Amino acid sequence: MKKMTFSGHECCLLENKALRLVVAASFGPRILSFGFKKGDNLFAELPDIKSELPDGSVYHFRGGHRLWHSPEAIPRTYVPDDSPVEVSEKKDGLIVTQKTELQTGLQKSIKIHLASESQVVLTHSITNHGLWDVTCAPWTITQLKLGGTAILPQTRTDTGLLPNRLLSLWSYTDMSNPNVKWGRDFIQIHAEMKSPFKIGFPNPRGWLAYWLNGTLFVKRADYDAQAEYYDFGCSSECYCNDRFIELETLAPISLIAPEATVSHVETWNLYKDIDLPRDEKDVQSLVKKLKLA
Repeated sequence: MKKMTFSGHECCLLENKALRLVVAASFGPRILSFGFKKGDNLFAELPDIKSELPDGSVYHFRGGHRLWHSPEAIPRTYVPDDSPVEVSEKKDGLIVTQKTELQTGLQKSIKIHLASESQVVLTHSITNHGLWDVTCAPWTITQLKLGGTAILPQTRTDTGLLPNRLLSLWSYTDMSNPNVKWGRDFIQIHAEMKSPFKIGFPNPRGWLAYWLNGTLFVKRADYDAQAEYYDFGCSSECYCNDRFIELETLAPISLIAPEATVSHVETWNLYKDIDLPRDEKDVQSLVKKLKLA
């Protein structure tokens, strides 16, 4: 296991011939950096953003990738993760486990596996060490740098005279925002927002993407059409403000019995030398080329 310092924090370095990840050891579980081995960090770096909680504690956002439990609520979702984590080495990867949250009885862990030179598989787990059942859902959030374009695929199911999709909009979301392109098959969000914007939706196509400086980041998660999801049925969400953009996926709502565990798997892929898709025709060509559909 290679140890290093990143933004002043003790971390572990995980890499292969093509990809490079920096995983926090002094807090977390968090992934602070991800990109090509000879490229830039795609993740937002946010050392100064924090939320003060009603009990006087502070939640530090930091940037990068994290695991939360939905639905979002203060203070439950924002339990600080500032304590050192247990990092264990496995073949082609790491398992990062936090101490049990005293406030919730829940314990988070992320298993990170370098599956190939272009793919990472992450298994996010929440274990209930409390005395009673807990109802929640694993919720994985990836904060990325501004300046790129998010691509959100919409369902293409032909339902005839009936509706075929749902969109969840937050109270602060301005649908007239010029940085959002509402297409037939894709929603594109240019990450240059002056005010917060968030959208969510059921995502049977299973993937979300973000283009930045010629690199395309794609994250995938399974969708269960028979399951219930929070936020009016959302399995995918995208949030953007003036500091970062987030690609988020949610697992179905679960009742976690004492000492039981629920998991949520994401697959990440990176593609280099990708031209910026400027319209739906470009996105369709990209989806076909990379076999994202």
